[in-house]
Amino acid sequence: MKARFYKRTFQFKFPAGTSRGILREKYAWFIELWNEDQPDTVGVGECSIIPGLSPDYTNDSEYEARLDELCASLDGSHLDSWPSIQFGWEMALLDLKSGGKQHFFDNEFRTGKRKLPINGLVWMGNETFMQQQVDEKIEAGFSTIKMKIGAIDLEAELSILDSIRRRFNAREITLRVDANGAFSPQEAPHVLQKLAELDIHSIEQPIQAGQWDAMKEICRSTPTPVALDEELIGIHDSEEKERLLDTIQPQFIILKPSLHGGIKGTQEWIKLAEERTIDWWITSALESNVGLNALCQLTAEYQNNLPQGLGTGSLYVDNLPSDLVVKNGHIYLEK
Repeated sequence: MKARFYKRTFQFKFPAGTSRGILREKYAWFIELWNEDQPDTVGVGECSIIPGLSPDYTNDSEYEARLDELCASLDGSHLDSWPSIQFGWEMALLDLKSGGKQHFFDNEFRTGKRKLPINGLVWMGNETFMQQQVDEKIEAGFSTIKMKIGAIDLEAELSILDSIRRRFNAREITLRVDANGAFSPQEAPHVLQKLAELDIHSIEQPIQAGQWDAMKEICRSTPTPVALDEELIGIHDSEEKERLLDTIQPQFIILKPSLHGGIKGTQEWIKLAEERTIDWWITSALESNVGLNALCQLTAEYQNNLPQGLGTGSLYVDNLPSDLVVKNGHIYLEK
């Protein structure tokens, strides 16, 4: 088997605001695998990183040095601390096995028979821009909307959520929010109470990761269910995963294979969560359509009917061609 990689930059359609800053472009590296006797059959995997969040990315030179080493050794057994590369490597191996057809898993999503419910994502910006996105998502048929909060004035963000709730009750439109750790442990109870008054489904990562005792107390007393996201990053050991879940006891966990251990690591998180009756959903780490297809097929390995965070394929002006379709709040492969 042979391997190589290349880098690609994707351009956002609009400045995508988060509590960590504004994203205008997105980097990804693609691993290609092939066998010498079949050089035209190539397996492709995407290594997707988000600077400032991905635990395995500091700069291009260090990242590409690890990819060089992997492509030379073809040994993917020591990638625990490189989750985005782990996911790309696993993806490329599965794709090569399928004959380069992007058949990562054998399930009904891959054959076009299953549609996955997804949330519509509202990015941070000024109040007018955020309200415009909300209206577009509702018009497009989304029944679950996720809004990033914590960067502009909280009262303005609550006002947007209130405007949705005055038009649609919680049975008609499910509202999720993602704080990306924007609030302090002291601020969080007030925010969670305000969100509860608006029938918010859940809040992702209300406080910064690493404050287990504070997060445990928040999850114990919160009127708004809490979903852990960044909290899971960098934890690879099975016993440490169990300790985190048993200590904090969150209502949900959110899994991004590019951040949380690739396919193998994600499957272990799901197993441990389900043993503890903790619900979960999968979210992209802003992958292109190549990685997004693999994420959807992985998700479809489970009977999880919660809306997933897999609607990011329309973010880029130059995304890769795909048969993925988003319509009426669902994603599916058009066959």
